[in-house]
Amino acid sequence: MMRRACSAPSNFTAPPPARRAMRSSNRSRHGGHSDAMHETMLELLRCPYCGTRLSLVENDALVRAGTRIESGVLGCECCAFPIVAGIPVMIADDATRDAMRLLEAGQREAALFALLGLDRARGNAFQELLAPDADATFRKALALLCLDAEGVCFEYRFSDPTFVMAEALLQAIGQHPQVMAGRRLDICGGTGHLTRVLFNLQPAAGTIVADLSFWKLWLARRFIVPECEPVCCDANHPLPFVREAFSLVVLADAFPYIWQKRLLADEMMRVAVRGGTIVMPHLHSALGENFSAGNTLTPAAYRDLFRPRQPRLFSDVPLLTGVLEHRLVDLARHVRPDEIGTEPSFTLIAGGPASLFQRHDVPVAQRVNGELQVNPLYRVGRHGGSSILTLTFPTPEYEEEFGACRRYLPNRVTVDADLTGRILPDMLGPQGDDLRRRRIIIDAPPHYC
Repeated sequence: MMRRACSAPSNFTAPPPARRAMRSSNRSRHGGHSDAMHETMLELLRCPYCGTRLSLVENDALVRAGTRIESGVLGCECCAFPIVAGIPVMIADDATRDAMRLLEAGQREAALFALLGLDRARGNAFQELLAPDADATFRKALALLCLDAEGVCFEYRFSDPTFVMAEALLQAIGQHPQVMAGRRLDICGGTGHLTRVLFNLQPAAGTIVADLSFWKLWLARRFIVPECEPVCCDANHPLPFVREAFSLVVLADAFPYIWQKRLLADEMMRVAVRGGTIVMPHLHSALGENFSAGNTLTPAAYRDLFRPRQPRLFSDVPLLTGVLEHRLVDLARHVRPDEIGTEPSFTLIAGGPASLFQRHDVPVAQRVNGELQVNPLYRVGRHGGSSILTLTFPTPEYEEEFGACRRYLPNRVTVDADLTGRILPDMLGPQGDDLRRRRIIIDAPPHYC
């Protein structure tokens, strides 16, 4: 593969040196290990095409900071892959080849902006957003990086019904030491909302988020879970990891959109340790009606893909009801494929210890992992010393798809506190536990919205 330098794309203007310095100084504002991959990832990563080990190419693209790698090129026996902003991009296409050439020419910002898909106008706005004196938030960055309706789902992700159920499921599973004994992998993890749940369950172990979209991973590390290790890869190809690397493998929502389902199922089982747990919340069924259903299979067909790990199926309807009404995740009763009938979705768990399959209480949130914020689905008004919260859906389409959130989000709430600024737990008084349980107040990462 050629590795000569080339110029930036014609529609892109590289930032001047002053801009680069400002952006570099901005990294510490969000904490964590933003913009750098830990060198131990080299032991975990493998080429998705030839399967051989990867090593750092010693050239002008390589920028290290102690045990962390900010940019560089990974080489194997068949090809090479760029590391941009600390994210290894394990895809072989024109975009990644261009990114490598830009890195080798010393144009790190140009490589980043190209992989983020920014044209000149959005690139300039992005630079302004990340200046030290700017109030950069996940919401603002998302608006620049995502130009379609998918961004709406990410912005309001912390309180949609599929997330509420998946979070409770992972919290229940996370109470088992065997499940949490090793690394966790969140496949098709998007902007990292569930990755954050996995990290908070066991911060000491490694948490990896993998996704096809580079911009989603950049947002995940910058704003949602800075401590994660993002890997950009295509789940329709072999996963770029060693065998038996993860004690827990999670894929929520996205499996129906994968075309190479048999390959991905085999890969998920390959990278999970023996006795490891594979969790797949919210699988769309071909026998039910779903919004944006994807290429769905029947429950029996999904089960058969994971048969070597003795998969169990669970209906999503009673799972969600148990979480909302009883603070309970019941894994004692799995169902046969035919029992799911025409229900739109279900959850699959393959492998795992036998003790996992029982009834679990959903833990009550005791600590705040980020910042308490008003759920962005609410408009906040003031009346005297109180705050008036009014439920407001961003689009009719969002309300139609996620309207089940009305089961726990009331149309109007009065809170005897000023919620227009920083929110401390003591401000919420006796309402606090209920406000958090119902997602009226969310525990969000700093600089979320």
